Amino acid sequence: MFRRKKLLGSTAMISAAVVLAGCSSLTGGSEENDEPIVVGTTSEPTVLDPAGAWDGSWELYRNVYRTLLYFPKSSGTPKPDAAQECSFTDNSSQVYRCTLKDGLTFEGGNALDAQAVKHSFERTLAIKDPGGPGPLLESIDRIETSGENTVVFHLKKSNATFPLILATPAASLVDPATFPADKLLQSRDIVASGPYKLAAYTPGERAELVRNDQYEGPAKLRNEAVTIRYFGDSGPMLKALEDEEIDLTYRGLAPQQITAIQDGESSNRNITLHEATGTEIRYLVFNPAFDAVAEPAVRQSIAQLIDRKTLVREVYQRTAEPLYSMVPGGITGHTSAYFDQYGEPNQDKAEQLLADAGISTPVRLKLWYSTDRYGTITAAEFEEIRRQLNESGLFDVEIEGRTWEDFQEGIENGEYAVFGRGWFPDFPDADNYIGPFVGANTSVGVPYEDERLTGELLPDSRRQSVRAAAGETLKEAQRILAEDARLLPLWQGRLYLAAHNEIAGIEWTIDASTIMHLWELHRKESW
Repeated sequence: MFRRKKLLGSTAMISAAVVLAGCSSLTGGSEENDEPIVVGTTSEPTVLDPAGAWDGSWELYRNVYRTLLYFPKSSGTPKPDAAQECSFTDNSSQVYRCTLKDGLTFEGGNALDAQAVKHSFERTLAIKDPGGPGPLLESIDRIETSGENTVVFHLKKSNATFPLILATPAASLVDPATFPADKLLQSRDIVASGPYKLAAYTPGERAELVRNDQYEGPAKLRNEAVTIRYFGDSGPMLKALEDEEIDLTYRGLAPQQITAIQDGESSNRNITLHEATGTEIRYLVFNPAFDAVAEPAVRQSIAQLIDRKTLVREVYQRTAEPLYSMVPGGITGHTSAYFDQYGEPNQDKAEQLLADAGISTPVRLKLWYSTDRYGTITAAEFEEIRRQLNESGLFDVEIEGRTWEDFQEGIENGEYAVFGRGWFPDFPDADNYIGPFVGANTSVGVPYEDERLTGELLPDSRRQSVRAAAGETLKEAQRILAEDARLLPLWQGRLYLAAHNEIAGIEWTIDASTIMHLWELHRKESW
């Protein structure tokens, strides 16, 4: 995703520990308490239509669109949202039936019924927007409805992760009267099905959310309104927090800003840093359609040289962890496959790999990155990678950054041999760190067809309704990824939220996919 793009979960096998400071308080309905809570973030929506985005746009979607299932606080096991109940009706995890709750409506009063659910999924699959979540839904073969409240999903193959997918914003439910069946909605006047309505939206600036009075679901709103402020840079965002223009930040703080708040160096002493286990990852993508990285030895030698520990220490000031698998620590099935394959950084081994393959050095490469999607610190990260590779004498690396819009266009046009991406998981399962990156149609826009991965290992794992039982199969998949080195994991993030001390509910805002439940936020009446 974030794409794409992390936290707890009993199935997810992550602990949702948020470190909180402060004392207990009461909450109430004072005039001040009814003012919109203002959240700052650097993760701006790409589009407002959920058929067109498989990225950080999900932060907004989760709060304005409803899904059949959802991840409740402190759990990675999906629970019913718009659905009354859902379950597989066969033993092969290929037929999934959901019964909707009675009387559901969209904002404005149109029925949220079985036909609306069918429309929501089929339009995403039909539109096939390059930036949309279609690949996440591609296991759907057909959708049947029975009466007003029954929807049956027939899957092409066994997929025990399907309930997890239904709990993501890829499965957002939209009003057929507003959202066209064959193209993205261009209007900003979207129709909500979730706990909030989008009262106003200014691209690049803000989204104003207000309570959706027609929503009757599991989310219990602790506030009447939330305003999301979008920042292109973490510097102005932190200043807005210190100047009390916003109440809290979510995503985008630079490492030096995090450590400054931790060390009590903020200009506003009314700010507390909250930390949660994160499963966001950063990685490099190699496109073997380019001669420069078509030879596995080139990719493997880079994997042999990259010093992740230095990267997270010098650039990220230990606010991240070195990552040696595409599946991060905390997710069941995680291994250190890349460390097992390459060990500690070793120039001699890297040189031998290139020599054995008959590759002349230095190998010339250009590495590309987004200048504004993952924070300004990304430039320093790629400068450190460039330094490490060039100091070996085995590579002659240049780096170049582009704005997210131009960067995405370059990926779609196949312009990059090597580029950096971040991944914010769709759902808390090891499959979601492997499946989206392999096959003919991947989340990173570079095909990765491997018959063992896509024809054997992933299908086998998806037959396991008890996800822990899929661990051994997914471990072998991680070994193959490390050996191929077409994807190179760099680090796993931690999740930091900075907030004024009067903001409560922060410990419950982050769900199993590390998306904010804005409805949990509220102001303390006493402190």
